[in-house]
Amino acid sequence: MTYHPKSDFMAVMIERGFLQDCTDYQGLDEALIQGVVPAYIGYDATAKSLHVGHLLNIMMLRWLQKTGHKPITLMGGGTTKVGDPSFRADERPLLTAQAIDDNIASMKNVFAKYLSYGDAPTDALMLNNAEWLDGLNYLEFLRDIGRHFSVNRMLSFESVKSRLDREQSLSFLEFNYMILQAYDFLELNRRYGCLLQMGGSDQWGNIVNGIDLTRRVLDHEIYGLTSPLLTTSDGRKMGKSQGGAMWLNADMLSPYEFWQFWRNTTDADVGRFLKLYTELDVNECERLGALQGSEINDAKIRLANEVTALCHGAEAAETAEATAREVFEKGGVGDDLPTLTLTAAEVADGISVAQLIVRSGLAKTGKEAKRLIADNGARIDDAPLTDAGLMLDAAALSSPVKLSAGKKRHALVVLEG
Repeated sequence: MTYHPKSDFMAVMIERGFLQDCTDYQGLDEALIQGVVPAYIGYDATAKSLHVGHLLNIMMLRWLQKTGHKPITLMGGGTTKVGDPSFRADERPLLTAQAIDDNIASMKNVFAKYLSYGDAPTDALMLNNAEWLDGLNYLEFLRDIGRHFSVNRMLSFESVKSRLDREQSLSFLEFNYMILQAYDFLELNRRYGCLLQMGGSDQWGNIVNGIDLTRRVLDHEIYGLTSPLLTTSDGRKMGKSQGGAMWLNADMLSPYEFWQFWRNTTDADVGRFLKLYTELDVNECERLGALQGSEINDAKIRLANEVTALCHGAEAAETAEATAREVFEKGGVGDDLPTLTLTAAEVADGISVAQLIVRSGLAKTGKEAKRLIADNGARIDDAPLTDAGLMLDAAALSSPVKLSAGKKRHALVVLEG
């Protein structure tokens, strides 16, 4: 990156590692200097919560607002009915309108932690593209918008090409998605003066389509900016762990488990993640990321605390750290561990420890739980667990039982009442 930005926002994007590509560095930089730039990122409502994979672009919106501009969170109430085919091997399952609305209502809680919504010039806006997509007249849309799209060009986009190259079916419904997303940018520019769309680098083709369409229909100059698609240094997709997606909603993933995910960051990723997911000064991020030996663990705790405080509040971060110290350093139980509560009826005939490992989320299947035990990776109350057939009854569960998978993943099993 040889471009030297004049605007605060572009300087942050480059310095902290958010910027992968931009349609016009200089043009966007000038627009950012001249006044408040409204910018959006779209979120399809396919689940009740966003996950850690979304956190990078939520932080981009947060920095946009902190540097004096206007973030727009566009909820895909309309586009979720179609499903984004980008880089997917199969079609998304279609959701009902009620399920989509429920998901949007649930996702709103997270955005409010990172952005300030309201009516002031730099306050964030939350919009739903169902506002303009649901009422579209199909023939008018084809005539006014569809004529601007070349099928040859659409087929050349990597997201579509990769699917077709593998000879996997791409439905006409999904093929329409990129036209709808382009139309979103056009409508946001027309209705709200939106000048910038941001997204992951897999969205480049969709973003460019929107810019081209807006130029053709409105003759307006607008911009696109993408962030890198993050993988961890050991090659895993960011936001995924052995236990599944790392959700941002506390009712889908406890703040302790969220904290633990960041505490378990690979040494090589600490400095980079501090720059992307916290607001610590860049020099401090680099100092912490360069620590060696046991000192890097202090940097990981700082990372976990900072990220958890942003997402769940400072108190949740402090509680999670205290629980971790209790569990790891003192061998204790810790009040804030993920907890599986059983009824007396469930343990009347006893319950196998392998089943408990699965139900507490430490393994996905009974087979995986048994392999964990066979590989000496499981512990019960900090003692090695060697018998996959061990049965626990009400007497054994009269006080909480702590299960562990490896050194860093733990859960409590308690009996109701």
